[in-house]
Amino acid sequence: MKRSIVLLMTLLVAVALCSLSLPQEGPKQQQHPKPQNLKVLPKDISHEELDKVMDGFKKSLGVKCGFCHAPRKDNPQKLDFASDDNEHKDVARAMMRMTAKINKKYFKGNQPVAITCYTCHRGNEEPKSVPEMADAH
Repeated sequence: MKRSIVLLMTLLVAVALCSLSLPQEGPKQQQHPKPQNLKVLPKDISHEELDKVMDGFKKSLGVKCGFCHAPRKDNPQKLDFASDDNEHKDVARAMMRMTAKINKKYFKGNQPVAITCYTCHRGNEEPKSVPEMADAH
């Protein structure tokens, strides 16, 4: 009995020592592919910052990613984020340049952004040119 306890203790110590010498794996961070074909956004934008920008577009225009991004040719169920085949992407780029120019010229670029997509779109695909008036009932 004493011998089996010593054997068991020896085995447990050996297992513990082996587990200490093995490389410990922490939570794996998902590697995201580097964005391609960026023409207005910074080329070194982080994945998190790019997601924030894209989420801002989606909320400001009330759309989903496929509004500006074309489907992949090999799998139309997925989007080809680098493709320029969707004309809305060029419109979005032009609007980004326009708002940046307005903000730089009129807000001197040293204040928080004054003009955004939401300023005109208000959650709609097309900008509202006339304010919605409350019903006068």
